[in-house]
Amino acid sequence: MLLVSSIGLSRFLETETPAASLALDPFNVDALIAKITSDLNGTNNDPDLDALLARAKGALAFDLADARLYSLIGEIKYRQGEKAEAYRLFDHALKLSKTEIHALQRSIGHSIDTGDLSKAVSEIDILLRRWPDRFPAVAERLPRILSNPDGYQAVLGAIKAEAPWRASLFAALSKTPEGLDSANRLLLDMSGSSARGRASELSAVISGFIRLREYEAAYRLFLFSLSDEERTLGGYIFNSTFEPGFSGRPFNWQLRDQSGLEITFATSVHAVEGEGGATVRFLNTPVKDAALQQYIALPPGAYKISLIASARNLKLPKELFWAIRCVDPEGEIARFNIPEGTYNRQNLSLEFSVGPASCPLQLVRLQTAAIAESWRFRYVGTLVMHKLSIERRPS
Repeated sequence: MLLVSSIGLSRFLETETPAASLALDPFNVDALIAKITSDLNGTNNDPDLDALLARAKGALAFDLADARLYSLIGEIKYRQGEKAEAYRLFDHALKLSKTEIHALQRSIGHSIDTGDLSKAVSEIDILLRRWPDRFPAVAERLPRILSNPDGYQAVLGAIKAEAPWRASLFAALSKTPEGLDSANRLLLDMSGSSARGRASELSAVISGFIRLREYEAAYRLFLFSLSDEERTLGGYIFNSTFEPGFSGRPFNWQLRDQSGLEITFATSVHAVEGEGGATVRFLNTPVKDAALQQYIALPPGAYKISLIASARNLKLPKELFWAIRCVDPEGEIARFNIPEGTYNRQNLSLEFSVGPASCPLQLVRLQTAAIAESWRFRYVGTLVMHKLSIERRPS
């Protein structure tokens, strides 16, 4: 009973205090692996590699098929400068368990260094399917892989096979100019396949281009990403009739949660009283901004923005208006107010201009004039915007 108790307590302690676990049960391989790993990763003193090697080899007598032991011995050999032997041991560990994490990480680096990028991507795929939280450690190697034709094709193949780490890949690539170029190319190459870019991936890359002021590339990718159905909604303002199911990406309607109001999109078939469009219901509370916006790309010229709207008991203590703002350099180009009251399909419009080469990217946004959310200024009623459009005027 004492022996059983000691073994049980050893198992309990093996992760947090492997030294104590080994004192209770010297044959606890899991505790031994944890202790050797801790000694190798310790920062206080240089580990005694020969002693650790002897302990790891001794543990093989109890479990010849434990991939972790071969991986540990390989790491010790690697640190002793015997790299050829180390990689042989890493390969053996992976034959025993293809998801042995340390052997995988070392093998990935070796495959990249030796130019076997197809193997490296295959190993990365195995690693991230089993250990998705390890993506940051892999991310720094991706530019080197993608800059090589073989590596690029291997990554493209993995994405087309629906690798579960593809969203993390595009999020990481969207942070640097070089990564954006690779991400853009991947999305374009996937366009003709069943694995075409997802909305979240496209948003990450388009937003990355905008963040780096590559506005033309951002808009070009958005246009290229449109499906045949989405192309019918094109115009200076995309989806000007607020059809549901098409929001999310930049250069498309973006909705965000906002207290004090509700915004819904509906077609004329499904809308209340047959009135399609974007319905904004104010909830008798203060409202700052209005949670609805879209990037647009107007070339220099003269324009008219038009809104067809209906309202029921709309009370606006501060102005509610559509604003057209220049993103870079930041500044307002035009705004027009939405009237209070009750009305049906009222036509509102405003003429404005975009100067020559002065504003490559704009933002159209529904917002209020409220500076602070004071309860003295509570918005009430319903606004239905049937269509918001921009058309070019003769110069």
